[in-house]
Amino acid sequence: MAENEIEPLMRRIADALERLAPAEDATPAFGPEDAFVWHAGQGRAQPVAKVNCVDLSLLKGIDQQRDILWANTLRFAKGLPANNALLWGARGMGKSSLVKAVHDAINRKLGRSRPQARLGLIEIHREDITTLPRLLAILRAEARRFIVFCDDLSFDGQDSTFKSLKALLEGGIEGRPANVIFYATSNRRHMMPREMIENERSTAINPAETVEEKVSLSDRFGLWLGFHVCDQDTYFAMVRGYAAHFGLKIKDDALLAGAVEWSVTRGARSGRVAWQYVQDVAGRLGKKLD
Repeated sequence: MAENEIEPLMRRIADALERLAPAEDATPAFGPEDAFVWHAGQGRAQPVAKVNCVDLSLLKGIDQQRDILWANTLRFAKGLPANNALLWGARGMGKSSLVKAVHDAINRKLGRSRPQARLGLIEIHREDITTLPRLLAILRAEARRFIVFCDDLSFDGQDSTFKSLKALLEGGIEGRPANVIFYATSNRRHMMPREMIENERSTAINPAETVEEKVSLSDRFGLWLGFHVCDQDTYFAMVRGYAAHFGLKIKDDALLAGAVEWSVTRGARSGRVAWQYVQDVAGRLGKKLD
């Protein structure tokens, strides 16, 4: 081949290789939205246009838990040290609502003066916990700070997923990224049923060590916030708070009498029951809860 033919040939080869190579994706992994859902199968986070949350002021009977989680999250948003948090306890008492409400309130507080300080909230489903390393690798490269949130986290039987989560929370060679914090809710303090723990004690060769391994996951959370069944006065405060917030035109005695009947039929008093009752009242009054 003549020397003057080599250079054009090399250019054609280079052009062909460039066309075959995948185009570089300049799109950032996360957009400007405040909330996302992690889709493990697709390896991406889906933006959430509107987060299903209530105003922080509407969460009654959990003042101490609210103040502690608020302070911890605010420190994290400002780049200060903060702890992973486990919110555990009675069903329907506002555990997941509190996480979303605190996230929203802090973004509204900081977003006006420091838009770059807005926190991202990423929900990861319990069955996708094993893909946390992939998610954290993506988040590590982000400039923003993120709360990774898992609702209703629990482990049963021979599930070994807890081992990967335990390592990711505090252990591992890389450790948790500085721009990520992990919040979880569970109905159980140790995220596993008591009978499972008792079974481990009765069947293991070294019961103490086996049980210690199972329950040590909760130790990886610096904050334990307990939620307990509310009394009637707190339940009434929840109902009144929702009714006033949404401008429901109903006499107080009728509102509370209906609230008692509603709680009896449900066999429980909780923030969730109060919200369900208020939705029923609003529907009967023809009032939209916007």
